[in-house]
Amino acid sequence: MDRLQAMTVFARVADEGGFAAAARALDMSPPVVTRVVAELEQHLNTRLLNRTTRKVTLTDAGDTYLRRVRGILHEVDDAEAAATASTRDLQGAVHVLAPPALATYFLAPLIPRWRVRHPRLMLDIATDNFVAGRVDEFDATLLVVPDGFDGNIVARKLFQGEAIVVASPGYLLRRGTPRQPPDLERHDFLRDAGLAARSGTRKLCLFPVSGEGEAHELTPPVVLQSTSTDVLLRAVLDGTGIAVIPRLLAQRFLATGALVHVLPDWILSRYTVYAALPTQRMLPARTRAFLDFVSDQVAEALAAQEA
Repeated sequence: MDRLQAMTVFARVADEGGFAAAARALDMSPPVVTRVVAELEQHLNTRLLNRTTRKVTLTDAGDTYLRRVRGILHEVDDAEAAATASTRDLQGAVHVLAPPALATYFLAPLIPRWRVRHPRLMLDIATDNFVAGRVDEFDATLLVVPDGFDGNIVARKLFQGEAIVVASPGYLLRRGTPRQPPDLERHDFLRDAGLAARSGTRKLCLFPVSGEGEAHELTPPVVLQSTSTDVLLRAVLDGTGIAVIPRLLAQRFLATGALVHVLPDWILSRYTVYAALPTQRMLPARTRAFLDFVSDQVAEALAAQEA
């Protein structure tokens, strides 16, 4: 058994969620993929995957093994990149993890320019609403952390932003425009369930932008909650209610008039976006190229959101 190939096949099955999809991605036949994983499980004397007729999921042992395998495969990529760096352009893949909203609204628009600069270097972007515990699995992980965060991470600061209150013109025409934070308790609220879980409170707490004055803790009636920023954004654009959205996402809609900045003297929070790096790995050239590229593009990308 080729253990490196077996690890590669297993990781792809886990990523694709099935043997057939992994076979297509690897340009292998499904029976071969199935056999390779079965031989790996036999070699390890443990089941790595739960198989049903509809999907494939990781066992606890499989999840633990996958985390280690990703690191090994990345190290192999690093070694190959280092061996070829002096004789040819950077090539291979940069494995990036990001929250879905950052992947869609920040990273995705940068890809055409990335392709021009690094045509032989593929971006492999995975998304997860809870990225903090997976930093060591990827070359770079985009983290959104609150103002004043003091974590023990190796990271490059990319940009800062704010979470602001927004609503559609149609909604405000029907329900009126809040003038003070307490007015929100008479409005339909679209709640970010993930943010509520991370903050440990279901209350909406607004702070003055100036930093002076008291914060307001509010309990507006929740008509929709979701961990998906896209769902909340779509709902607020359709006039379902009032939402708190990162300015990065809201800015293009504010510029076109599709959204209105409500209570502009108040914010939910300030945040910083970092590119976090694995703590026990050397920084390969391809990862440095990604970090340099993203850092170079930040100002233009943020400006484009306002255009």
